[in-house]
Amino acid sequence: MDFIRDAAHSQSGKTGVYVLEKGEDALLARAWLADHAKESINVQYFIWSSDNIGILATEALLRAADRGVTVRVIVDDLLVDAPDKTLLALAKHPKIEIKIYNPKHKVGTPLHKRVLNMLSDFRGFNQRMHDKTFMVDGLVGITGGRNMADEYFDYDHKFNFRDRDVLLVGQTVKAMEESFERFWSHKLSVPVEALYDGFGIMQKNVSVKNREIASIYKELHDYANNPENFESETRQAITAISDGFPALAKEIRWTDVEFISDIPGKNDSWISLHGGGRSTLALAKLIASAKKDVVIQSPYLILTDETKALFKELIDRGVRIRISTNSLASTDNLQAFSGYTNQRWELLEMGLEIFEYKPNPAVHKEIMQRYEELKKKLPVFALHAKSLVVDSEISYVGTFNLDPRSINLNTEVGAIIKDRRIAKQVEGAIVRDMKKENSWQAGVDNPDRNNSLWKRSKVLFWQFMPIEPLL
Repeated sequence: MDFIRDAAHSQSGKTGVYVLEKGEDALLARAWLADHAKESINVQYFIWSSDNIGILATEALLRAADRGVTVRVIVDDLLVDAPDKTLLALAKHPKIEIKIYNPKHKVGTPLHKRVLNMLSDFRGFNQRMHDKTFMVDGLVGITGGRNMADEYFDYDHKFNFRDRDVLLVGQTVKAMEESFERFWSHKLSVPVEALYDGFGIMQKNVSVKNREIASIYKELHDYANNPENFESETRQAITAISDGFPALAKEIRWTDVEFISDIPGKNDSWISLHGGGRSTLALAKLIASAKKDVVIQSPYLILTDETKALFKELIDRGVRIRISTNSLASTDNLQAFSGYTNQRWELLEMGLEIFEYKPNPAVHKEIMQRYEELKKKLPVFALHAKSLVVDSEISYVGTFNLDPRSINLNTEVGAIIKDRRIAKQVEGAIVRDMKKENSWQAGVDNPDRNNSLWKRSKVLFWQFMPIEPLL
């Protein structure tokens, strides 16, 4: 880490930027940073699975804590996937603290209490922490679309995501840490121990003894050290990246970066499903500044009335807007796709150019490093990157989807990068995803016909459901 620290000190006031387009690169960067942390690791994630990648990431944090690094983790409650005793055992490590954001769904919550939470506080029940940040020693940070699960790093054999992160060094990491601290100290973030320390019917009573804790730690270490659980090529790559990181440092672009983030709870609304947020305002301002061109990549595309008005105003003054999103064949969310289907022709008539991602795009070969290994039976490749570029000059990489949920309900983060070279790099990647070999063009092609009647029928069902504010 010393060479990174030296580079940051030599670029006082600037932020180093390196865009992580490939899943394996994003995984290796996190692995190397966790192994070389000296003081602290602070992590926020929306999804943390107990699959291969999730377990290996957990074990990496455990090893860091064992050597004295302070580890703090905040995970949203909705999709955390870990055995109760494992969560509690990790939280009892003297150097690890784990908090669960807005615990109304799962951790420590019996089914009957979950139902009660939904009925008594519907907005709160649906308000989630969608942040994804990974910070080491207050010096290096990663943010973007990737959660902690196999499919975000090209390691699932059935379904993978085309995603994007950005590695940041120096100045902007301070703002990332400040955002983390706001969430860490907020009442919505509850320590794991408090969620299991109950004896009534409204809370689970879970405990672990010292012998169980030691056994859980051993199982995690044994799993991570078993070559069958982690491809030998990847383990070799993690080892070799010690030499590669100094080379990567030379590719880092030093520039001005603004980190945007919502406050815990998103906004002051306590009944309505609307209300916006800081990230919403920042991105609306950025898009409104466009003079010639806006390029957007979002897995979900459901516009609010305010967003439609913004886009229409831009188009009326001659700004070209191109959007890359999922097709029905590639999406992992039929409910969200139904919201897009209800709007598709309206958006096309407005003048938006929309490109729907194919489930087996040709770009597989370039950005999926395990392509040769999986090409005989390629998994579905869905779009999950959340990025935009304005006038080929300013770019955003983060967690924000172009939908009502990101606008009004979920907390979001991301980096606004004020650098033409980075903007052209991100724009080039998005435009490449729009090419014919990678996407269908809505209004020109007929992408929906590439799906079964059953799948199209399910979308039709959701089209008639009053769920748009939740999408």
